[in-house]
Amino acid sequence: MDWGDIPAWAAFGLSGAALLVAWKARGDGKRSADAAEASAAEARRSSDASERSATAAEASLALQQQEADARQAAEAEAARPRVRLALHWHRGQIFHLVNEGSAPAENLQLLTISDDASPLEPLTRLGVGEGAEFLIMTGLAGGAPTTLEFIWDGQEEPVRLRIPRSG
Repeated sequence: MDWGDIPAWAAFGLSGAALLVAWKARGDGKRSADAAEASAAEARRSSDASERSATAAEASLALQQQEADARQAAEAEAARPRVRLALHWHRGQIFHLVNEGSAPAENLQLLTISDDASPLEPLTRLGVGEGAEFLIMTGLAGGAPTTLEFIWDGQEEPVRLRIPRSG
C-alpha cells in the first residue's frame, strides 16, 4: 500500500460518513417539513373553526337581540292604554255603554244596525270609567239586535259587543 493512497481512502471514508449524515439530515428535514405542514394545516382548521364559532356567536347574539326587541315591543304594546267597551243593561230598554279600559274613546260611533238604518251621531269622548246611557228600541216585527258594532279614533276595525239580556 502506498502512503499516498491513505489520504484518498480517508477522504473516501469521510465522504461516505458525510453522505450518511446528509442522508439522515435529509430525513430529519423531511419529517420536520411534514410536521410544519401538518401544523400549518391544523392552524388553518383551527382558524376556520374559530371563524365559524365567531359567526355562530354573532348570529346567536343577533337572534337574542331580536327576541329582546320583540319582547320589549310586546310588553310596550300590552302596557299601552286601551279602550275597552262594555254594554250593561240598566232597566227596561235602557243600556249603559261603559269604557272599562285605560284610555278614552274619542269620536265613538255606533255603526249601522241594518242596511236601512243610519248610524247614530258620534259621541265626542267617552273617558276612562265613563258611561253613556242609550235606549234600544225594538219593533214588533223585527225584534231587538243581538250585537252592536262601534268604532272610534284609532280603531277602524269595528268592535262588536253582545247586547246583554234585560232583567
